[in-house]
Amino acid sequence: MSRGQGTPPPRPDLDQAAAASRAAQLQREIRHHDYLYYVRDAPAVSDEQYDRLFHELTALEERFPGLRTADSPTQRVAGQPLASFPQVEHAAPMLSLDSDQDPASLRRFDERLRKTLAEHRPDGEVAYVLEPKLDGASIELVYEAGTLVRASTRGDGRRGEGVTQNVRTIPAVPLRLREDDGRPAPAFVAVRGEVIMRAAAFDRLNESLLAAGKEPFANPRNAAAGALRQLDPQITAARPLDLYVYDILSWGEQAPPVASQWEVLAALAGWGLRVNGLVRRAASLDEVLAYHAELEARRDDLGYEIDGVVIKLDDLAAREALGWTARHPRWAFAFKFPPRKEVTRILSILPSVGRTGVVTPVALMLPVEIGGVTVARATLHNREEVARKDVREGDRVRVQRAGDVIPQVVERIDEPDRERAAEWRMPAACPSCGTPLVERGPFTVCPNAFQCPAQLAGRIVHFASRDALDVEGLGDETAKLFVAEGLVRQLPDLFDLRPEALLGLPGFAEKSSQKLVAALAKAAHVELARFLYGLGIPEVGTAVARDLARHFGGFAALRAAGDEELQQVRGVGPRMSEQITAFFGDAQNAAILDALLARVRLVEAPPRPAAAAPAGAGAAHAAGRAGGDGSAAGEAAAGDDGTAAPAGDLPLAGKKFVFTGSLERLSRRDAQALVEALGARAAGSVSKATDYVVVGEEAGSKAESARRLGVAILDEAAFLALLREHGATLPAEPAEPAGH
Repeated sequence: MSRGQGTPPPRPDLDQAAAASRAAQLQREIRHHDYLYYVRDAPAVSDEQYDRLFHELTALEERFPGLRTADSPTQRVAGQPLASFPQVEHAAPMLSLDSDQDPASLRRFDERLRKTLAEHRPDGEVAYVLEPKLDGASIELVYEAGTLVRASTRGDGRRGEGVTQNVRTIPAVPLRLREDDGRPAPAFVAVRGEVIMRAAAFDRLNESLLAAGKEPFANPRNAAAGALRQLDPQITAARPLDLYVYDILSWGEQAPPVASQWEVLAALAGWGLRVNGLVRRAASLDEVLAYHAELEARRDDLGYEIDGVVIKLDDLAAREALGWTARHPRWAFAFKFPPRKEVTRILSILPSVGRTGVVTPVALMLPVEIGGVTVARATLHNREEVARKDVREGDRVRVQRAGDVIPQVVERIDEPDRERAAEWRMPAACPSCGTPLVERGPFTVCPNAFQCPAQLAGRIVHFASRDALDVEGLGDETAKLFVAEGLVRQLPDLFDLRPEALLGLPGFAEKSSQKLVAALAKAAHVELARFLYGLGIPEVGTAVARDLARHFGGFAALRAAGDEELQQVRGVGPRMSEQITAFFGDAQNAAILDALLARVRLVEAPPRPAAAAPAGAGAAHAAGRAGGDGSAAGEAAAGDDGTAAPAGDLPLAGKKFVFTGSLERLSRRDAQALVEALGARAAGSVSKATDYVVVGEEAGSKAESARRLGVAILDEAAFLALLREHGATLPAEPAEPAGH
């Protein structure tokens, strides 16, 4: 934190009361100078003067430890390394934004908004607040009585990772909110912002990484997100992170004392938080388009990354009338910039084999910088795409980063005087294992699913993933290492690994070797749904794996099923059933499956996790291994005597539930786990086949769809009553509301 040198000792004649008064004065002065330096970019004192104040405060707090408060400027230090990040529920959902780069989509947004508001506002006036769309890592900051108490990443929008120690090291984040302009800090406020890394700081960081022989970051956003998620806060403290805030997620129990987004930004700035200076108000679509064009023209000169502009309705009360969908507010829109494009030359086109066996042509190109990122390779998707764009080795091409992230070849640039190479053809045999390739529609596939080295490494990672066997420590690099060293030639070999075989491999010592082997041994006892998903059967994701496990109850019955029986499972149609029977009917796959079944113990009929355990965090934990998303779906439940209960015998078997809005007693995940444990299915959209739509606070368009289709609507009280009626055990204490 120090910006200079020198540590004057405190006066020896100071007593406790005088020291407390002086410490409070120093804290106020230092916070003010931090605000001027880090937020306003307008320092009022030299580094030497600042350091004299800072070190005087440090010395006082060392002499009188009781004066050292959690929000003291001296406590903006990195704490001890963490074993892991805690999961934190946000004060209100951190939703994403509806977005597009097509002006027609923006016009439709404006028209829908004005039409809806006309029903509530006779004057028909609409005012927008326009903000740059920052390209960083979204963060929630929670202040209580003006003091920073919690910081968390966006995560899934409702829960994120607690990164408070790391965020405290960011100079632009005030540990205590300012009240100098007469605006008192609220008792509770949850603020949303974006942690960024400025371009110059990003370049310096990458230079230092390269000098140390380490891999540089691809872009400032990745660098910022990576710094936030360091388990050692010392590393975060060494990274040059900055912050802009742009929203208030929740005021707690207090009614919002502001009426507009413009007032929200003024309040944030008044509390000493950095608000972007490019924000602007607008009343028409023409003004929005002009702002977008202006920022696009200035984009490369801002010193930080933006990828569009955000348009928000200014009136907070009108926002309530418009509401939210399950994913985004109806009163805001992200108008993205077109992808950046550059011209380069294709050096070669190589076939790349993925986990599922699909062989993808990849263009290796002369490196070109696009939006601050060096691009040297781009996918060409499939053989038909190569033919359609008529790109060949040696061609000059235009390349863009789709969504400013994924490199892709847009088009070939004609060179009339240059002789072109021959048309590129997909090889006849797999470049990884030599197996003859087969064509499936526009895709070319290696059918050697479990023994092709390139596929095997990917299959190991998938098999060990969180939604499958959940083997900690078995990631991409480790999987490639095991295949390259010949330790794993087929998937079942994973369970034959011994610690002594891993010793000496990069990244493996005695303890880590034992830990991974122990994790594999634990994972060998696995629920059927997770095992099915982990196999990587074509078309079978987590939801289908759960439905298959519930329907058949055991692996042998599923393996022997024909197309007709498979299509009796909800969600399984002719194409999917054909893929499943082909997978089980393949002789090589059958041998691998037999070897796997000799090494794993399938839990084919576990107890009913959510109906027999309290909901809330406990139910989510109980259901955690039954379904990859934390739900209890996918397994047949057990009867009262512990024997398997067929899915058809469950009280809500065959029923379809849709959830919208926030419930007080249950999280969305736990509510879904409860109905699925009782035999029902939780779906994402409303149709005539839906039996119940459960409506919570801030319900979206699904409630209206249910009314239009005549589907039964349950409020939270009715939903809980239905669960009790069918034997579910509910939490005794209400969960914290997740209002917007």
